[in-house]
Amino acid sequence: MFGLMVRFTCKDETAAAAFDDLVARTGEQIRANEPGTVIYTVHRVDGRPLQRIFYELYRDEAAFEAHESQDHVIHFLAERGQYLASTEVDRLDFVSGKGVDVER
Repeated sequence: MFGLMVRFTCKDETAAAAFDDLVARTGEQIRANEPGTVIYTVHRVDGRPLQRIFYELYRDEAAFEAHESQDHVIHFLAERGQYLASTEVDRLDFVSGKGVDVER
């Protein structure tokens, strides 16, 4: 398994709404076209209305690379910056979990 946790902070409430729309459109394409993307979830942060947390889990690093090469992801990466004040990315090394059939 290969994973990421990303914290995005939007510039303002208008930017957050536009970012959420971009995320929703991108998520539809991820669900429909990426069998190697096991989990791709987006969360609002309670008490921090401009922050979004992405939790992404891929079957392996090759599935992540396939994700990154998709047209909808390339579009997302190109468009997101106009809405964001900051981005923090953590690459995750899987140890254990529940809810996903995981092979190491």
